[in-house]
Amino acid sequence: MTKKENNYLKINKKLWNQKVDHHIKSDFYNVPSFLKGKNSLNSIELELLGDITGKNILHLQCHFGQDTISLARMGAKVTGIDLSNEAIDQAKLLTEKSNSEVDFICCDIYDLPNHLDKQFDIIFTSYGTIGWLPDLNKWAKIISKYLKPDGMFVFAEFHPVVWMFDENLEKIKYNYFNSGAIIETETGTYADKDANIEAEFITWNHSISEVVNSLISNGLEINSLDEYDYSPYDCFNKTVEISPNKFRIKHLKNKIPIVYSIVATKRL
Repeated sequence: MTKKENNYLKINKKLWNQKVDHHIKSDFYNVPSFLKGKNSLNSIELELLGDITGKNILHLQCHFGQDTISLARMGAKVTGIDLSNEAIDQAKLLTEKSNSEVDFICCDIYDLPNHLDKQFDIIFTSYGTIGWLPDLNKWAKIISKYLKPDGMFVFAEFHPVVWMFDENLEKIKYNYFNSGAIIETETGTYADKDANIEAEFITWNHSISEVVNSLISNGLEINSLDEYDYSPYDCFNKTVEISPNKFRIKHLKNKIPIVYSIVATKRL
């Protein structure tokens, strides 16, 4: 890694701290509806999770906690972790406002063993998470460490094919495979494209084979792998809503996968 890549945590934490206030106020996250009881989870992950009543769930990279609190509202006992201290502060505030019971920890995912010592029935993470991580083997080790024997890992993520394209999804710009750090500057944010934010960030592309093999090599058995030709979020450019809360890239129609999901079980 270069010196800048070695500082990826500091650089990305600064970016996400800048995003939080804009996200809290955005129509994208619609906090007022959430506080009135709206479940922020999508049909994809709800179907994968099933009945979670009484389950202990660890939510990795939870941002400011809407999905974490939604899991708790569904009857689970939930712990959320995120790198951004601003996000965790807002998550705790949102927990109070929604009269929920959720534990939140502010730390880098790789550093979680220094902050948490228990195992969970389910580990959950979704949408725009692993691209911020340089090493998926370390990621999978964390998942394996915190899953109880026979515990379930539920994962929904944007498809790596999407990350090959340029900003307008017209030309192939990036490598499908992990060819090293991608260092760029972002203006605005997916939840508010006009937000007064301009910040550097560092990400990595991860192929599906890299994801699957990292899980397998750390003791997880893949139960399902599904691909979807839509996104539940309107977070890309040039989108069209094909049905409620289902978005495609208009000119690409249903020709590419936009999301994929994995359910895996920790072998006994």
